[in-house]
Amino acid sequence: MPMPHPSRLPDVLPAQGPEIIAGLCAAEACVCPKYFYDALGSRLFEAICELPEYYPTRTEAGIFERDGADMAQHIGSSMTLIDLGAGNCAKAARLFPLLHPAQYVAIDISYDFLREALDRLQLYFPHIEMTGLGLDFSSRLDLPGTVRGEQRLFFYPGSSIGNFAPQQALAFLHRLRDNCGADGGLLIGVDLIKDAATLDAAYDDALGVTAAFNLNLLRHLNRLIGADFDVRKWRHRGYFNRAKSRVEMHLEAREALTVTWPDGERRFARGEGICTEHSYKYTREGFADLLEEGGFGVTRSWTDPAQWFAVVHARALGL
Repeated sequence: MPMPHPSRLPDVLPAQGPEIIAGLCAAEACVCPKYFYDALGSRLFEAICELPEYYPTRTEAGIFERDGADMAQHIGSSMTLIDLGAGNCAKAARLFPLLHPAQYVAIDISYDFLREALDRLQLYFPHIEMTGLGLDFSSRLDLPGTVRGEQRLFFYPGSSIGNFAPQQALAFLHRLRDNCGADGGLLIGVDLIKDAATLDAAYDDALGVTAAFNLNLLRHLNRLIGADFDVRKWRHRGYFNRAKSRVEMHLEAREALTVTWPDGERRFARGEGICTEHSYKYTREGFADLLEEGGFGVTRSWTDPAQWFAVVHARALGL
């Protein structure tokens, strides 16, 4: 293969490069959804959260607004609040006046975006010790010694747990349990099973913001591995697969094409896709069972009137 044009060379081939290439070369091509979140992807997701079709954010926010004081009374205060996939830190920040954390640890794969958010947040809450970590916590979780070991409360809102297949979710919960320390726990949001029309619209909105979010992943891959994806030759698809209890997002080739990167390529037939996200939906009982198997016991849960979404507090078992 000829040497790639300099404009297509990646600035830095990340440690995740082999993972990305392996996914693209799989029999059914796939890319992990963590690669949605470059700076533009993070901002596009913020826009998605404002859409009328995208119910999870406003439904979860309504639960926190209505039941936040009850959560705080139940959970306590002065904890080490560890925000997984913190993004702009807004969800955790709304809980600060209620939970009064002693330390706030924000973790996100997009560190530059996270750093800007933390700098702004520290101005409003100068009394809270804040730390930002640029980590990919989906496969491992190594917390530095600067993170307090006592009263750790992992905060994982937005139903991002649904991006893990059930066995991956179980392994993820075990990692959290291993990092809980004394008096540790988890405050987590989970999207519940509902009618397919509502789920389809949430992941394929009329304005096409979700489509832009999905397609931007291709631009991010171009930068990460030096690929030559042409966004104009791909379309977004998002729908609920009831048989597998998950929403699926794909990028589908509009025509037969070949995508190349340094020392590699993948041919796609017209209509062939790249799976970019699975978002599993749960029943409340099924999710409680998953938490228990992962080393957590549910102590309390809160939901909206329609029971579309739940926020669950669970304590690490065996402590």
